[in-house]
Amino acid sequence: MSKFTRRQLLAFFGASAGTAVLAPALAEKAFARNPGFTGGFRPLKFTPVRLPHPLPIYTQQSSYLPTGIGQGNVLKPSADAQLSSYTVLDDVVVPPEYERYVIVRWGDRVFPNQEEYFGYNSDYTTFIPIDGRNPNDGYLWNNHEYVSYPFSFVAPGTSEDLEGFPTTYPLVIGQNLPQDKTNIETLGEFMYNLGGSVVRIARQNRNGRFAVVSDRNNRRIHGLSGLGINRQRTDGYQNVTSWGSKSYQKGDDNYLIGTGSAATEVFPLSSDGLGNKIIGTGYNCSGGTTPWGTVLSAEENFQASSTFFVGVTEPVNNNGTQTRYTKGTTGEAFGLVGEKYGWMVEIDPADPNFRPRKHTALGRYRHENIALRVEPGRPLVGYLGDDRRGGHTWKFVSRDTVNSPTDKNNSRLFEEGTLYVACYNPDGTGEWIPLELNTPTNPIPPSVLASVEIAKLGKATRNGNTPIRRFGPSEDPAEDSVFVGVDTTNEAEILPAYKDKKLSDFYTSQGAVLVDAFLAANLIGGTPTARPEDIEVHPRTKEVFIAYTDGAPGSDGYPDSRIFIVSKYSADINAAQPSGSLFKIIEDSFDGTGTTFRWQRFSKGGEAGSEPGDGFANIDNLAFDSQGNIWGCTDMSTGAHNGFSTGAEAEPLLIDHRVVGAESPSQIDSNLNVETSNLIGVFGNNFLFFIPTSGPDAGEVIPFAYGPPRCELTGPTFVGDTLIISVQHPSEEAPFTPQQTLSRDIEILSLDGSSVFTQKRSVPRGSNWPSNIEGNPQGSPRPAVIGIRRKKSSDRFV
Repeated sequence: MSKFTRRQLLAFFGASAGTAVLAPALAEKAFARNPGFTGGFRPLKFTPVRLPHPLPIYTQQSSYLPTGIGQGNVLKPSADAQLSSYTVLDDVVVPPEYERYVIVRWGDRVFPNQEEYFGYNSDYTTFIPIDGRNPNDGYLWNNHEYVSYPFSFVAPGTSEDLEGFPTTYPLVIGQNLPQDKTNIETLGEFMYNLGGSVVRIARQNRNGRFAVVSDRNNRRIHGLSGLGINRQRTDGYQNVTSWGSKSYQKGDDNYLIGTGSAATEVFPLSSDGLGNKIIGTGYNCSGGTTPWGTVLSAEENFQASSTFFVGVTEPVNNNGTQTRYTKGTTGEAFGLVGEKYGWMVEIDPADPNFRPRKHTALGRYRHENIALRVEPGRPLVGYLGDDRRGGHTWKFVSRDTVNSPTDKNNSRLFEEGTLYVACYNPDGTGEWIPLELNTPTNPIPPSVLASVEIAKLGKATRNGNTPIRRFGPSEDPAEDSVFVGVDTTNEAEILPAYKDKKLSDFYTSQGAVLVDAFLAANLIGGTPTARPEDIEVHPRTKEVFIAYTDGAPGSDGYPDSRIFIVSKYSADINAAQPSGSLFKIIEDSFDGTGTTFRWQRFSKGGEAGSEPGDGFANIDNLAFDSQGNIWGCTDMSTGAHNGFSTGAEAEPLLIDHRVVGAESPSQIDSNLNVETSNLIGVFGNNFLFFIPTSGPDAGEVIPFAYGPPRCELTGPTFVGDTLIISVQHPSEEAPFTPQQTLSRDIEILSLDGSSVFTQKRSVPRGSNWPSNIEGNPQGSPRPAVIGIRRKKSSDRFV
């Protein structure tokens, strides 16, 4: 069902300059198998992992069904690929030909200062070889994104019914943490666990496992690095320079600096009086690696609220400075001014004397990652995503050009250039709109954004709500009302005021525009998209692959329904699901610096039996291996894994394939509403898959691994024959002890989409990984970085 013909694969991957480009409408549905295509390529050299839901690959090849830790059965191909029961394991499950092992985990004391420890919720990974070539010895960089239960009961978003269950901080770190989200030690420790870690890892030979090596360059760069510079302030924060008595809790001078126009035009106006100096980096999600050996770490969910209090103020005045401190947040507690967070941060793992810098020319928004084109004699080109519902897809083109791609002086290229936002046209074309002061404002009316959903259902989810920057004074000056929500009910009243304007009518400087990039992009007609969580440039064709994780609208915006599936438009059980897509952009310019492009849907999220659907949901991190295969991790919401809510009770969620829209009355019980987003429960735990781009299985979704309950697999990096990957938040928002087994019946769509079947699903309520594979079955769950490799070593991973 999910096969591409050889000609279609050539078209998608640009193997022939004369190959026709597939129109978006054609690319919406997975292509039919080409029975005559043999290709002469080698078949898979491993057994795909069997997931709970049916996939076409299971009808064609044997699969590995895990039955216990390190145990499983090989199932023969089956025409319907349906399993009447499925038991989810608390482990990282890989094919039987491979092994997985822990390299470093949260809490490990791997730094010269033995009071310091490896941070929480591992995300992006990269490997920088010591000598530039040796894949057996180098620096591992790992992002630490956020804190969540069971780290502490007072972590953001923790359910009240989890009170009284054990938490992991005292068990792993060996000290108690005040259970008070206003306590300076608690807030400081939360911030310390964000940012990133540099650790040297090596193996004795290519047949060995990676392990941490003692090195003076092993270090933390965290959310409060440089807190000691508060001593220079005069605004009342000069005494806020520590959060405890430990050596790492006393403020140091390892501050960061800003580059670009926001650093010169906005930061001197900041209320902290510190100018270009910045305390810490946090909220670090994905990122990118430069050819000259530095890391770009993406600050994502920096925004703070009364619920998510580990963050700073997002709204800014027209000069780019924060409106005020958001009360009850870490921003207010430590004096972290909001305009200095939400940037792309450059770090040199091998050089502790390189002061990390935030490159403001790349814009301030909820950065997910960056993918680079670095070619001699050409401007540097970077592609970036804003991971929020309605967030944008971005491109940065440097003013100056690359000399040698490995020259560390290339870092200066991030300081001057043009930031563009993507505008997708429904016909498969697009343009890059510059985010500049003289760019005209031209917001897309919500009635246009929501036109497909309105045509299908007669209404739009959230009325197509889209935030844009307010024009004119607020009705209530006491509010942070620098933006207004425009939707299908008020657009005729609001939008006329934005005609014949430019961004200069809303902002006092180019730096201020960059600080408020999300709202500024909505003003100039950038396309609101479906959470762009990762972007990768194909190493050969230079085409840009984008993981759009979730098409559902939210409080931040409404994805353009002409481009994305935003809800379920029909009661047909096999109707398309708004569970994300894999897109690609083909630049019209040969070097990527032009302002027009074409776009295609490469693969569609949703059950394989849906129209369209390729058998995954909520694709997130991407990576290309040495053969050009594209790998993807799923990022399904913790609160719906296996169809159970989070918390101690872990209630079954209503799953009904006849749901219409974002939610509607259930066909089972009209007194109950069912949410379309609950359909991800059929997929089980978050998993890792790849799509071969050549060979007899080209175009198939091939499941490779799944992670422990309530976790997310993130940050895949290929190093020779090894895949390095993070296991983030195992047991998130669920008790890890006493462990309980949850069981329910779950409705799943058949492979041909003609019917649904019922599966008995069993899953641990929480997770004890990796303690359970290290001899402590009821031990603490710990985010970690792991290695995966063949048991019989090979020069390549697959």
